[in-house]
This record gives sequence, C-alpha cells and structure tokens, in this order.
Amino acid sequence: IGTSLSVLALYTIAIATTHSPVSWLSIGQLVGAWIACILGNIYIVGLNQLYDVEIDRVNKPDLPLASGKLSIAQGTWIVAVTGILAIAIAALSGKWLFATVSLSLAIGTAYSVPPIRFKQYSLLAAICILTVRGCIVNLGLFLHFDRLLTGVDTIPPSIWVLTLFILVFTIAIALFKDVPDLEGDRKYQIETFTIVLGKLTVFNFTRWAITIAYLGTIAAGILLSSSINTWFVVISHTALLGLLWWRSQDIDLEQKESIAAFYQFIWKLFFWEYLIFPIACFVN
Repeated sequence: IGTSLSVLALYTIAIATTHSPVSWLSIGQLVGAWIACILGNIYIVGLNQLYDVEIDRVNKPDLPLASGKLSIAQGTWIVAVTGILAIAIAALSGKWLFATVSLSLAIGTAYSVPPIRFKQYSLLAAICILTVRGCIVNLGLFLHFDRLLTGVDTIPPSIWVLTLFILVFTIAIALFKDVPDLEGDRKYQIETFTIVLGKLTVFNFTRWAITIAYLGTIAAGILLSSSINTWFVVISHTALLGLLWWRSQDIDLEQKESIAAFYQFIWKLFFWEYLIFPIACFVN
C-alpha cells in the first residue's frame, strides 16, 4: 500500500509542479514505475522473511514462510524472479527509476542477508529504512517523473518538505516497529532500540517524532504558500496530529495486541500523507 501510494503521489506532485497535462504516455510511465517498485517491494520483504523464518515463527507466525503456507524453495523463487524483473523494468524505464530501484534493493539485501545483516543493529537498521523510505523513494521517483515530463532534473521545495516529513516519520516507524516483536528479537539476540531503551521510551520518542513531522509540515505550508495550499495543509495536518495524540492515550504497552494495533495506526497516518500532500500541491 505504501509503495503504491508513494508512486501515485509523486507522479501527481510532478504533474502539479510542472503544470504538465495528464496523457496516456505519462499514465503508461506511471504504471511501469509502479510495477517496478511493487516487484522491488516484494523482493525486499520476501528476502527478509527468508532469513527470518525462525524469528517470525515467534513474532509473526501467520506469515507465509513461518506458517508453512509457502516452502523455502517457493519463497526463494518468488524473491529471485521479482528482484530480476524489478531491475529489468526499471532499467528500461529511465536512469532515475533504475537508480531508485537498484539502490533500494541493494540496501534491502544488506538489511537482511548475512554477513552484513544490518537489521541486527538497531541504529543501522533504522538508517536503512529511513534512507529508502525517506530519501531514495521520494527524491528518486520525483526525479524520474520530472525527467519524463520536462526533460530536466529539478527538485522543487514541496518535494523537500514531503521528503523531510517522510524521513522523520520513517524514523518513528523504524523505532516502533520492533516494540511488538520484543519476545522473538530477544530470543534470537536481535539488538533493537526496544530492547536497549525499553518500550515506554521508544513509544514516547515515536509520538514526539511524528508530532515534529506534522508541526514542521504545517510551518512549511504557511511559508510555501506559493506552491502548497496553506489552509489545506494546516487543517489536515492539525487534525491528524490531534488524532495521533487521542489514539495514543489508549495504548497498553503490556499487551502485544494493543501495541500492534497502534503500530498499524501509525502506518495509516503514513499512508494518509501520500494522499493529502499531493492534493495540497494540486489544488494550490
């Protein structure tokens, strides 16, 4: 969902900021970029599951490999085919899409595969996630669409605002994602911030990081009124910030189900940004 929304959002922002018409050619390029990114997403997530089967049997027993719905051989084939196709389609689509997909796959591989396996180290794991989700995806995809639409490589202020928002938000996700998985990570000696700092500290940091992301975007909406619809940004982000704090009052850090539900709620806020921000650019 996040990958699909990010591709569509950055295409929409590129259309809005370059004042380009929507054409069948650009829609075809949008679909090509979406397929390449989805295949790359499957590769990264699938590879992680291949190397985390034992951990997932404790933390996430319903996943395809952990539950036995797919065999290791089937998982390996899926990962190999999607990785190859992602690189091939991206290479045929343009230099910026190829750079985006290939860098994402390279970091995703280093994140999961020994001997590098960055996910063993809390700081390096967080850096991997925020680098891909926060920087590479937003800047790379926009440059891809901008190049196709205008023939030049430029990054407007609105994209920097979105990138910074997603960067800070991704830090929060990267930290909080391990809170529901405390038991399995501790058993298999995966060093996470949750294990090092404790659930409450990570929860509070997550909440304040997201708050900073929203407040920063509200401020940017006021300062960049020429490229972003100020009223829409201020009202929508204030409402979502209030929703975050209201929802955070109900979490029980001793209940895994409650923690997991709040984690899913954070992802929904993340998804909403890729719907709201393009609208703010488009209706300006």
